[in-house]
Amino acid sequence: MGRRVTAVVLGTVLAGACAPAGAAEPGAVRVLGEQVVAHDLDFGGTVVGGLSGIDYRPATGEFVLLSDDRSEKNPARFYTARIPVTDDGMGPVEFTGTTPLRRQDGSAYPPKSVDPEDIRVDPLTGDYLWTQEGERAGTVLADPSVRLAHPDGGFGAELPIPENERMRADSGPRQNQALEAATFAAGGTLVVTALEGPLLTDGPTATPTTGATTRITVQTRFGPLLAQYAYPLEPVFADSRPEPGQASNGVTAILSVDPFDPTRFLVLERAFAKGVGNRVRLFEVDVTQASNVLDAPLSGARPVSKRLVADLTDLGVEAVDNVEGMTWGPRLSSGEKTLVLVADNNFAAEQRTQLITLALR
Repeated sequence: MGRRVTAVVLGTVLAGACAPAGAAEPGAVRVLGEQVVAHDLDFGGTVVGGLSGIDYRPATGEFVLLSDDRSEKNPARFYTARIPVTDDGMGPVEFTGTTPLRRQDGSAYPPKSVDPEDIRVDPLTGDYLWTQEGERAGTVLADPSVRLAHPDGGFGAELPIPENERMRADSGPRQNQALEAATFAAGGTLVVTALEGPLLTDGPTATPTTGATTRITVQTRFGPLLAQYAYPLEPVFADSRPEPGQASNGVTAILSVDPFDPTRFLVLERAFAKGVGNRVRLFEVDVTQASNVLDAPLSGARPVSKRLVADLTDLGVEAVDNVEGMTWGPRLSSGEKTLVLVADNNFAAEQRTQLITLALR
């Protein structure tokens, strides 16, 4: 990694307030198409569902999708699929393969031992980077992790995580709000991850009246940790009904805006209010002026800047579900980039495995 990239990633500035997210540019984003996968679809002897991560492999034209099944219905796994994305819209999803993820000893992950969330194709090797959230339940404290898997599902490596992301009795990530999002940056030389919600020591979660602060972490592809940045979450769009206090907002995906730019990312915030529904917003984030808070308190730190790119509600997407993954897809003849989103149905009959494709100028 060159000196210029290192300086940009690691640079810190005087503390200050985050710039407002602002309004989305009118007409910059449009809905290209939507597809829904049949509930409890059987493919390759597995139940298709819980799709929480997605990435695109241009060389083959296929997408890879990660299930967040904790090896309870079937062993933890990913799928490959063909999803036609053209100027005319988005075609039906055709699954082409399913592969179980393997532990270092070659065995499948046993039930409840892992909680997969996001997946990325390594642009340099073709392997898969994937995150899992760990566990915080009673006396069980299992760290989240960032791992590499080979295309056949075999274990490749495990990257270190910051000490503040380890599950401890009184510190670390909240239950089900840990390592949710990941992307490669700087041509594949950097790995960037994001926590869904704030650490226990970083303050309360978002509410309908106040936002919250979570963290984005940058490390080299070989593991060494370089930086961590404060990311300000928006307030929840509404309170739950009829009983208040059951609403949340968090980061569920992060994606490099440009594969060679280590400073700008697209971040997906997914909010949910029981009895009301979901709201999904996309923000462009710039870390250039943010303070490096790696294993440090957030007090006085300057957070990343963010700008609203799109609100799926404003785009007219009907019944937005639990969107958790996103990837750049093929470019259109108009020059527009496509962004493919996937919703995790939680294996629930009342939810949908929904895929949405957007076109961005």
